Amino acid sequence: QVQIVESGGGLVQPGGSLRLSCAASGSIFSIFAMGWYRQCPGKERELVANINKGGSTNYANSVKGRFTISRDNANNTINLLMNNLKPEDTAVYYCNYNIRPSNLPTRINYWGQGTQVTVSS
Repeated sequence: QVQIVESGGGLVQPGGSLRLSCAASGSIFSIFAMGWYRQCPGKERELVANINKGGSTNYANSVKGRFTISRDNANNTINLLMNNLKPEDTAVYYCNYNIRPSNLPTRINYWGQGTQVTVSS
């Protein structure tokens, strides 16, 4: 059984910073990729940033230079440091893990429960 716990979020003023975190635990054989997605009001969920098994990162153009994704392999955590936040960053943010469980030969996507980020003055 794999568990995902997401933390962070809140109300931030424009130009401020916020840090989101996720931790994966349970019967995990291997983690292949991790990432952050967001769903803005009235829009579909979109990729914000991801990091693969080798540590390579990828960012959406809208957040490039402002957001940083990182990982800690020791405890299967990922973080999203968001700097210079803008009102258009307001969304529900979800972490994602692409994981092979210990009892299955397949890869499965696991999602955090989501956390609200509101950027407003």
